[in-house]
Amino acid sequence: MFNNILVPVDGSLHSLRAAEKAIELARIDNHSSFINLLYVVDGSTSKYDVLRNWDLLEVTNKRLAKFQDIVDKANEAGIEYELKILRGDPVSQILKHAKLVKSDVIVLGSRGLNSLQEMVLGSVSHKIAKKAKCPVMIIK
Repeated sequence: MFNNILVPVDGSLHSLRAAEKAIELARIDNHSSFINLLYVVDGSTSKYDVLRNWDLLEVTNKRLAKFQDIVDKANEAGIEYELKILRGDPVSQILKHAKLVKSDVIVLGSRGLNSLQEMVLGSVSHKIAKKAKCPVMIIK
Protein backbone atom coordinates (compact mmCIF):
# COMPACT_ATOMS: atom_id res chain seq x y z
CA MET A 1 0.00 0.00 0.00
CA PHE A 2 2.50 2.64 1.21
CA ASN A 3 6.17 1.72 0.98
CA ASN A 4 7.64 5.01 2.13
CA ILE A 5 5.82 6.84 4.93
CA LEU A 6 6.92 10.29 6.12
CA VAL A 7 5.93 11.20 9.68
CA PRO A 8 6.77 14.74 10.82
CA VAL A 9 7.09 14.64 14.63
CA ASP A 10 7.49 17.32 17.28
CA GLY A 11 7.08 15.48 20.57
CA SER A 12 3.38 16.36 20.91
CA LEU A 13 0.65 13.83 21.68
CA HIS A 14 -0.75 14.37 18.18
CA SER A 15 2.56 13.48 16.54
CA LEU A 16 2.79 10.35 18.71
CA ARG A 17 -0.67 9.33 17.47
CA ALA A 18 0.42 10.00 13.89
CA ALA A 19 3.48 7.80 14.36
CA GLU A 20 1.30 5.04 15.82
CA LYS A 21 -0.98 5.24 12.78
CA ALA A 22 2.04 5.12 10.44
CA ILE A 23 3.28 2.00 12.22
CA GLU A 24 -0.19 0.49 11.79
CA LEU A 25 -0.06 1.28 8.05
CA ALA A 26 3.42 -0.21 7.77
CA ARG A 27 2.27 -3.43 9.44
CA ILE A 28 -0.50 -3.85 6.84
CA ASP A 29 2.15 -4.48 4.19
CA ASN A 30 3.83 -7.26 6.20
CA HIS A 31 6.33 -4.83 7.67
CA SER A 32 7.76 -3.98 4.23
CA SER A 33 7.16 -0.23 4.59
CA PHE A 34 9.82 2.22 5.68
CA ILE A 35 9.00 5.11 8.02
CA ASN A 36 10.86 8.41 7.81
CA LEU A 37 10.48 10.25 11.11
CA LEU A 38 11.27 13.93 10.63
CA TYR A 39 11.71 16.57 13.31
CA VAL A 40 12.11 20.12 12.05
CA VAL A 41 13.59 22.59 14.49
CA ASP A 42 12.36 26.06 13.63
CA GLY A 43 14.69 29.01 14.10
CA SER A 44 13.08 30.43 17.25
CA THR A 45 13.10 27.07 19.04
CA SER A 46 16.67 26.39 18.03
CA LYS A 47 17.96 29.77 19.25
CA TYR A 48 16.11 29.46 22.56
CA ASP A 49 17.44 25.95 23.19
CA VAL A 50 21.03 26.91 22.47
CA LEU A 51 20.87 30.11 24.54
CA ARG A 52 19.38 28.21 27.47
CA ASN A 53 21.79 25.26 27.18
CA TRP A 54 25.27 25.98 25.91
CA ASP A 55 25.96 22.29 25.40
CA LEU A 56 24.83 21.43 21.86
CA LEU A 57 25.12 17.68 22.55
CA GLU A 58 22.78 18.07 25.54
CA VAL A 59 20.27 19.98 23.39
CA THR A 60 20.39 17.25 20.73
CA ASN A 61 19.97 14.49 23.32
CA LYS A 62 16.95 16.27 24.85
CA ARG A 63 15.36 16.54 21.41
CA LEU A 64 15.98 12.86 20.69
CA ALA A 65 14.51 11.86 24.07
CA LYS A 66 11.17 13.37 22.97
CA PHE A 67 10.88 10.64 20.36
CA GLN A 68 11.93 7.63 22.42
CA ASP A 69 8.31 6.38 22.70
CA ILE A 70 7.95 6.48 18.92
CA VAL A 71 11.29 4.72 18.38
CA ASP A 72 10.34 2.06 20.94
CA LYS A 73 6.99 1.42 19.23
CA ALA A 74 8.63 1.11 15.79
CA ASN A 75 11.23 -1.29 17.18
CA GLU A 76 8.55 -3.39 18.93
CA ALA A 77 6.59 -3.60 15.67
CA GLY A 78 9.68 -4.57 13.69
CA ILE A 79 9.31 -1.59 11.35
CA GLU A 80 12.35 -0.07 9.66
CA TYR A 81 12.67 3.66 10.28
CA GLU A 82 15.01 6.60 10.23
CA LEU A 83 14.84 9.67 12.48
CA LYS A 84 16.15 12.85 10.92
CA ILE A 85 16.45 16.31 12.47
CA LEU A 86 16.41 19.31 10.14
CA ARG A 87 16.40 23.05 10.78
CA GLY A 88 14.23 25.68 9.16
CA ASP A 89 10.61 26.37 8.40
CA PRO A 90 8.63 23.21 9.23
CA VAL A 91 6.32 23.37 6.21
CA SER A 92 9.02 23.91 3.60
CA GLN A 93 11.37 21.35 5.19
CA ILE A 94 8.63 18.70 5.40
CA LEU A 95 7.63 19.23 1.77
CA LYS A 96 11.26 19.22 0.62
CA HIS A 97 12.01 16.04 2.55
CA ALA A 98 8.86 14.32 1.24
CA LYS A 99 10.08 14.97 -2.29
CA LEU A 100 13.67 13.96 -1.49
CA VAL A 101 12.74 10.57 0.00
CA LYS A 102 9.89 10.02 -2.49
CA SER A 103 7.21 9.62 0.18
CA ASP A 104 4.08 7.71 -0.76
CA VAL A 105 2.14 9.38 2.06
CA ILE A 106 2.68 11.96 4.79
CA VAL A 107 1.09 11.05 8.14
CA LEU A 108 1.03 13.91 10.64
CA GLY A 109 -0.76 15.11 13.72
CA SER A 110 -3.50 17.69 13.49
CA ARG A 111 -1.84 19.95 16.05
CA GLY A 112 1.68 20.66 17.16
CA LEU A 113 3.12 22.11 20.32
CA ASN A 114 2.53 25.82 19.74
CA SER A 115 -1.19 26.65 19.71
CA LEU A 116 -0.64 30.45 19.61
CA GLN A 117 1.40 30.27 16.40
CA GLU A 118 -1.13 27.85 14.96
CA MET A 119 -3.99 30.25 15.68
CA VAL A 120 -2.19 33.23 14.14
CA LEU A 121 -0.34 31.62 11.23
CA GLY A 122 -2.38 28.50 10.47
CA SER A 123 -1.45 24.94 11.24
CA VAL A 124 1.46 23.11 9.70
CA SER A 125 -0.83 20.16 8.93
CA HIS A 126 -3.26 22.38 7.01
CA LYS A 127 -0.44 23.88 4.92
CA ILE A 128 1.07 20.45 4.23
CA ALA A 129 -2.33 19.11 3.14
CA LYS A 130 -2.69 22.00 0.68
CA LYS A 131 0.82 21.90 -0.79
CA ALA A 132 1.97 18.26 -0.71
CA LYS A 133 2.28 16.32 -3.97
CA CYS A 134 1.48 13.00 -2.28
CA PRO A 135 -1.49 11.89 -0.14
CA VAL A 136 -1.64 13.36 3.37
CA MET A 137 -3.25 11.69 6.37
CA ILE A 138 -3.98 14.02 9.29
CA ILE A 139 -4.46 12.29 12.64
CA LYS A 140 -6.54 13.81 15.44
